[in-house]
Amino acid sequence: MKLLRPSLLTLACLLASPLPASDLPALGDASSAIVSPEQEHQLGRAWLSLLRGQVSQLRDPQLKDYVETSVYRLVETSQLQDRRLEFVYINSPQLNAFAAPGGIIGVNGGIFLYAQSEAEYASVMAHELAHLSQRHFARGLEAQQRMQIPVMAAMLAGIVAAAAGAGDAGIAAIASTQAAAIQEQRRFSRQNEQEADRIGLLNLEKAGYDPRAMPRMFERLMRQYRYDAKPPEFLLTHPVTESRIADTRNRAEQFPGRGRENSLSYELLRARMMLHYEETPGVSAKRFRAMLDEVPKNPAARYGLVLALGKGGRVSEAQETLKPLLDKEPNSIPYNLAQIELDMVGNRLDAAESRLQRLLSQFPDNYPLKQARVELLLKQGRYAEAEKALDDILRSRPGDPDIWYQAAETRGQSGNIVGLHQARAEYFALVGDYDQAIEQLDFAKRRSNGNFQLAARIDARQREMRERQKMVKEMMR
Repeated sequence: MKLLRPSLLTLACLLASPLPASDLPALGDASSAIVSPEQEHQLGRAWLSLLRGQVSQLRDPQLKDYVETSVYRLVETSQLQDRRLEFVYINSPQLNAFAAPGGIIGVNGGIFLYAQSEAEYASVMAHELAHLSQRHFARGLEAQQRMQIPVMAAMLAGIVAAAAGAGDAGIAAIASTQAAAIQEQRRFSRQNEQEADRIGLLNLEKAGYDPRAMPRMFERLMRQYRYDAKPPEFLLTHPVTESRIADTRNRAEQFPGRGRENSLSYELLRARMMLHYEETPGVSAKRFRAMLDEVPKNPAARYGLVLALGKGGRVSEAQETLKPLLDKEPNSIPYNLAQIELDMVGNRLDAAESRLQRLLSQFPDNYPLKQARVELLLKQGRYAEAEKALDDILRSRPGDPDIWYQAAETRGQSGNIVGLHQARAEYFALVGDYDQAIEQLDFAKRRSNGNFQLAARIDARQREMRERQKMVKEMMR
């Protein structure tokens, strides 16, 4: 999982370069004279496209649905004004989460291995939302505005690299700058971290979680990695000290009551991530069996065992293991999706379809269920229906490159060649490859067969992509 150094440096220069005064809104804070909220939004989307094109990502619909639902729940009680968020899910067992300018939320799969409760996970996300709500990036530029541009660019490159998972390279980039600049950045970062802790605690409490989860997680991480030469990425970008832990603990203890600590939804998703990062399904099955032996009525351990057995090809045993969970909670989406997956593996497609129809009638807007229906339609060879189902998902998830990629493949299978090229164009644009995106729209135009309205729409979209590409190139000069 490595970022390409040229892209990091050019983007860092983009972020550090002065912006035209005519583009700046008349806002009261001094940081808006350096970079406006709208410019942060544009810069963040440019960075996200570069990041997506260079890191391995998780594509689990249940993971996406859980993270987005939980984060937006925290957003409702946060100080964040601009709520146009975009998410990136990095396929790494390392603990990390980060917030980038313009509402970009990054989550490593490893966060679910380290955060032992939903409140601990929420404490990390509330902290990251606080970085966004307090506009720490723009304020950082304001604090460094007297520095030379190359110094700022090098420091920003290091921050971006570390946030995206290039830990050592990011720290090295920061360390290569002038000593005075490093010291100032560290001082400002400590202030940012303290402020994000304080505001994150407030958000946690307002959202109904136990704010004591934040110092508890920090304390466990520091104890666990105190002597490690290479701690998790999160501790490289969010240094934890005794004083920081004491401060968050003292603040947390001032809140009345304790709030929510955990949820079954979190435990089930955690089981999915444990399986994903286990060496083999067999090893994972042993782990979940041991957990069940310790706590026989642990639903998350039973669910994890079901998934491990299914992944290992032991479908009948998986179904028997799943049955008690479904009997107790017949409308549980995770349990039913597990059964649907087992039915599809066993080629019981009618049973899978019947179950999906029942669930979709109850939860018509649920993304994981909609995605499962697409998978079933594809397995049944009903490509035109799968295409329509994907179009429906894209209406609510237009910025998800995974959906566009699958839409392109499905449109090709259904014979919609123009649509195939259009979907590929959207996919390439979202991963930062504008040349390929524009080329795909050229292919789509050639296939329009004299349909002037369609050609005009393609032309309009192509112009938008060219403008976006031009804007990014100009800012990178």
